[in-house]
Amino acid sequence: MSVMTITKDNFQKEVVESAKPVLLDFWAGWCGPCRMVSPIIDEIAGEKPDIKVGKINVDEQRELAAAFNVMSIPTLVVIKEGKVVNQAMGARPKQQIVAMLD
Repeated sequence: MSVMTITKDNFQKEVVESAKPVLLDFWAGWCGPCRMVSPIIDEIAGEKPDIKVGKINVDEQRELAAAFNVMSIPTLVVIKEGKVVNQAMGARPKQQIVAMLD
């Protein structure tokens, strides 16, 4: 599955109402660590059809960033059945990001 762009307009449908667990990547174009994590997130999206992967640009989606208290990026959030079950700040290696999904 490919990575989705999540906005406040599609958040309810694509994240809260998702039947699959959702991995969200809060990022910004100017953020160096975000650019390091981005290809890893893309890989995970391609390898794990049992989850949904979305990216949220904090500059464009300030309301969503505020709703999740995102103070530092990248911030990765795992949501299952509409609830946050895991959250991590900062760049992480792929195995740590995958482990967040378990």
